[in-house]
Amino acid sequence: MFSDFAIVNFTPLASLGGGLLIGFAALWMMASQGRVAGISGICGGLLSPSERSQIGWRVMFLLGLLLAGFTASSWVGPEVMSYGLERSQWVVIAAGVLVGFGTRMGSGCTSGHGVCGLGRLSPRSMAATGTFMGVGMIVAAIVTHGFGGQL
Repeated sequence: MFSDFAIVNFTPLASLGGGLLIGFAALWMMASQGRVAGISGICGGLLSPSERSQIGWRVMFLLGLLLAGFTASSWVGPEVMSYGLERSQWVVIAAGVLVGFGTRMGSGCTSGHGVCGLGRLSPRSMAATGTFMGVGMIVAAIVTHGFGGQL
């Protein structure tokens, strides 16, 4: 049953460390700013800022995400940032549009609901996280097994 799945790079300690860093960052954002560290909300606030005073921290947050990825790639190696999944440009664009639509429809993204909302025991976030995880698994299974991984 699970013969199609291979554990390629099982790194439980690195994964635990990364998860702890994400959790502490979300906690720090809530404690210091009183805000949820949801990427879609942070980006959305940049696109239509309600207050000019909100722009600075949003830009710094997003620059921090980019800098962290660049730093990890530079220090550890570019292969750490590779994922080896090939999809057509149009599928990637369509997926991005669907994710953007879904974050608006669900009033948040995986980081907002999955990390911050679950940590606050939010029922709405529990429902949202369960929904997008379930749908993600179904779509991944359909693409992998129904289309042979080719889209």
